[in-house]
Amino acid sequence: MGKFVIRQTNTGYKFDLKAGNGEVIATSEVYTTEAACLKGVESVKTNAPIANLHDLTGEEMEVKHPKFELYEDKAGEFRFRLKARNGEVIAVSEGYKAKASCENGIASVRKNADSDIVKE
Repeated sequence: MGKFVIRQTNTGYKFDLKAGNGEVIATSEVYTTEAACLKGVESVKTNAPIANLHDLTGEEMEVKHPKFELYEDKAGEFRFRLKARNGEVIAVSEGYKAKASCENGIASVRKNADSDIVKE
């Protein structure tokens, strides 16, 4: 099972969702307070399991929130962002060379969304 790791930065708090193997599969923005960061974690826990997949590399279509948006960045790598019901981005991925690897990352976030919270 994975874990949410919350850590303090110079400007606030952020979390990483790590898979069981310790790899970071999603990360958050920087929140101003620890309480806001914890709300972000709860939003991932709530939204990731039910989020639709919106593949922005394919045919354009409207997909309702919550959703994972899978897209290709300017460097040609595939990434995803998880958007909550209100459309706010709550977690993003690293870049993947292959689209299938990015899809596996989304599946891993879904699988690990119910993980425990650890503070560094």
